[in-house]
Formats: sequence, structure tokens, C-alpha cells
Amino acid sequence: MTRLNRRLVITGASAAAACGLAGCVSTTPNPSVQAFSAPVPQPPPQSEPLQPAAPQSGVAAAGGAEPQSSAMYGPATGEPFPVPAVKLSEVNAAFLRKNVAYDTKEPPGTIVVDPANHYLYHVEEGGRATRYGVGVGREGFVWSGVATINSKQEWPDWYPPKEMLDRRPELKKQMSQLRSGTGMAGGPDNPIGARGMYLWQGKVDTLFRIHGTNEPWTIGKSVSSGCIRMINQDVIDLYARTPVGTRVVVLGTAPAKVAKTDRL
Repeated sequence: MTRLNRRLVITGASAAAACGLAGCVSTTPNPSVQAFSAPVPQPPPQSEPLQPAAPQSGVAAAGGAEPQSSAMYGPATGEPFPVPAVKLSEVNAAFLRKNVAYDTKEPPGTIVVDPANHYLYHVEEGGRATRYGVGVGREGFVWSGVATINSKQEWPDWYPPKEMLDRRPELKKQMSQLRSGTGMAGGPDNPIGARGMYLWQGKVDTLFRIHGTNEPWTIGKSVSSGCIRMINQDVIDLYARTPVGTRVVVLGTAPAKVAKTDRL
């Protein structure tokens, strides 16, 4: 990882450590997928004003979720595996999908991740964006920079690195021998969820991903090993909007309250 573009900054862990510690290392990239050159850095986008303090995890915001949320977060259809309805009482309503005004210099189609506030923005025309709540890296696994979505996969397999298996030996019971090594096949129990989008810089895999989760109650928290996790219904929605080659800007993060867990 010493060749990793300097525009990717990993806080609290060296670039070399990130190769082994990023917990959502997944399938070996498809060699038929073109690698894209790292884009020229642009001035960081201006985030919208901070939201009011969110309620504690597991509690809906005052007034509960908006009525349309029940439709957006109902069971997903047309999937090879079941995607159950989200229990909205388990997710802070501030982190549910919403179209918002968003002032940024980034062009439409760009993905901007704001780890400090646990939001991901899909930039749209007319100063708007679709905003999604996300879970991000905990202390020691925080990163920022500019990357490109080099490939995408539906229901990807998960190949945790040896360092994670050493930290969490109980995971070995859930692994099997797959075509690319020891891992867990894609499916409803796979922590990578329904979709995976793989972040590269030029020809270098950052080993960080945007992916789904089977733990929607962790959205809005800093609990992962660096990857950007989304509710499955949200990552399915974003995946459909996002072609290979999409520019991804991950903003710097301020210190946040960290959940003391070891999650993807």
C-alpha cells in the first residue's frame, strides 16, 4: 500500500496497516473491469448546516419517521435473497433517505461522504442531493480523500483479512472456501449486504467500500473498520444511480463518540 495515492489520508492507522485491518475487504476485483485514473483534487464541497443533535441510537426522532419512509424501507422486491422491511424504530429518523438542498462545487453524479455527520450525498442538478445516513469507521479506521468506484457487485462475497480473523476468531466458524479464498458467500447473513461498490485510486485498490449492512441500527454510528455502510434499501437505491467511474469525495472527520465494537 506504499503506492497508495497521497490524496487518501488514513487517520489513526498507517496505509500499510489499512491493507490488513480494513474489515470489509471483499471479492477480488474483476480483471475485466477497467481501472480508472485518480481524478484531480477539487476544492472540498460545502456541507449544509449541521443538523440538530440527533436522538440516541434506537430511538426515532421527535415525531417519528415521515410517512413515505415506510414505503422506501419496506421489503425489497426482485432480489435473489430476501431484504426485509427496516424496523424504523431501530433507526434514527435523521438518517433516513431524503432529498435536500446541498451547496457544493462537485458536479452532479458525484458522491460526497461526510463522516463527521454520518451522511452520504448523491449530488444532483439544481443544488440538490439525495442524502443517506451511513455508518463509518471507528477510531483508528477513519480515512478521507478522493477515490473512484472501480467496480460494483450485487450480493458480494466477503473475504475478511487475516488480521480481522485473528482479532475475531469466532468469525472463522462462518467462513468457507470460496473461489477467491476463505470467506463468506453473498447472502442475507453476509455483513457486506445487498450491494458493494469498490473504491480505487488509479490502479490501486484502497480496500475501502461503500456497501450494505444487515445491521441497520448501526447507521449514524462510527463502528466500522473504515468502510461506508448503508441500509440495504439505501445501497440498492444508490447502486442504481451510480455507474462505474463515479468520483467519490470523503471529507475529513472531527472526533466523534466511538462505539467500542469490532464491526465491518
